[in-house]
Amino acid sequence: MIVETQYTRFDSLTLDCGARLAPVDLAYETYGSLNADKSNAILVLHAFSGDAHAAGISRESGTPGWWDSMIGPGKAFDTDRYFVMCTNVLGGCRGTTGPASINPATGEPYAMSFPVITTGDMVRLQKMFVEWMGIARLLSVTGGSMGAMQAIQWATDYPEMVVSSIPIAGTWRHSAQQIAFNEVGRQAIMADPDWNEGNYYGGKPPARGLAVARMVGHITYMSDESMREKFGRRLRDRDKFGFHFDIDFEVESYLRYRGSQFVDRFDANSYLYITKAMDYFDVTNGNGSLAAALEKAIARFLVISFTSDWLYPSYQSLEIVKALRSRNRDVTYCELQSNYGHDAFLVDVVEQTDVVRAFLAGTYAALSRKAVAL
Repeated sequence: MIVETQYTRFDSLTLDCGARLAPVDLAYETYGSLNADKSNAILVLHAFSGDAHAAGISRESGTPGWWDSMIGPGKAFDTDRYFVMCTNVLGGCRGTTGPASINPATGEPYAMSFPVITTGDMVRLQKMFVEWMGIARLLSVTGGSMGAMQAIQWATDYPEMVVSSIPIAGTWRHSAQQIAFNEVGRQAIMADPDWNEGNYYGGKPPARGLAVARMVGHITYMSDESMREKFGRRLRDRDKFGFHFDIDFEVESYLRYRGSQFVDRFDANSYLYITKAMDYFDVTNGNGSLAAALEKAIARFLVISFTSDWLYPSYQSLEIVKALRSRNRDVTYCELQSNYGHDAFLVDVVEQTDVVRAFLAGTYAALSRKAVAL
């Protein structure tokens, strides 16, 4: 499946902070075909460092999509049956308007003059895109990690547009620990002299700070068991300690590689803005109970977590499930066994595929029966 990222532009977008962006560009990809009554559309929502290229082989880069194991013919999100869409989030750096974009008022990159954004803003832009596509209702909204937050936001902000929601390895709001990890990453970037208060475009980017931020983040994506199996205490290209501060251990080499690789594809200011939006996310908006907030949702839910995920542990998914059940909502919960930690939703797909495939088939069948009855 050879795919190509596409782009569209909207006149303006009003943000939760009160600012207004105009215009707003959005990058997206689609897979499969929309049926005649437009009832088979699924919106896939990417995690923090993802982009619109979720599946297939990119015509531009030749690389597979970040969730190619889950999206495609015969896969969990079967493109022989469903029309799947994915967009790059607001504030991103892969085609959608973000801090690296040109501010039309100045002719220069927004940098830190870009307004602070929220998950609600991201979803509001996605809604504009879905409506622009001529789709009145989504069969499902789904995503892992930050994508799960958006899937929940969709179900509560636009309940009439969402038939089902599949939040995977996510939460309804960040804990103090989750905020803390993001803050360490932000401080690593801002402490880099090359950050220059965000004004590094056209010059030297804060590569060291961004690499360290990614290294810290990547540790949270794995589990103790997966790191032990992958690296243990093995030395890198040596049989004894070097007694220096260069690389001794395999895990050090791996983290440095992941950090340097991230610098080549991600914008440091986008890191600041997107992690802040994640930290601000709270489906209750700080008011009332989780159950009261989720009462607005009328979608069927499939909530998935993984046993070894310590970044977004299962108890946070269970809080969502219990709140939905307290309001008599249709919710299925699956905690899947995995040693991969938070990354499990990207790499441990066999059982995940079975669960998602069955849920979507049941949702689509129920929707079809309802349509016939009407």
